[in-house]
Amino acid sequence: MIYSATFLFLGFQEILFILVIVVMVFGADKIPEVARGLGKGMRMLRDATSDIKSEITKSAEKQGIDTDLTKDITQEINKVKDDLEDFTGSVRRNP
Repeated sequence: MIYSATFLFLGFQEILFILVIVVMVFGADKIPEVARGLGKGMRMLRDATSDIKSEITKSAEKQGIDTDLTKDITQEINKVKDDLEDFTGSVRRNP
């Protein structure tokens, strides 16, 4: 099987079409400005979400709530993956 690289489930033709539309709408001279604005917006969004996460963690620790829940869940998921690999190891066929 041959797999082609995709970006967000879009093929090369779709990405090229979107880029052509963007150039037609904004013009070639405005694209760096638009990209810069999008980058700043994404950075602000990432900073805001990390601030919210840290505030939630701080308040949870103040209230005495266990914040290691995600670590416990990750460990359980890894255990299930290992068990599944052990089980399917004898069932899998080699090509």
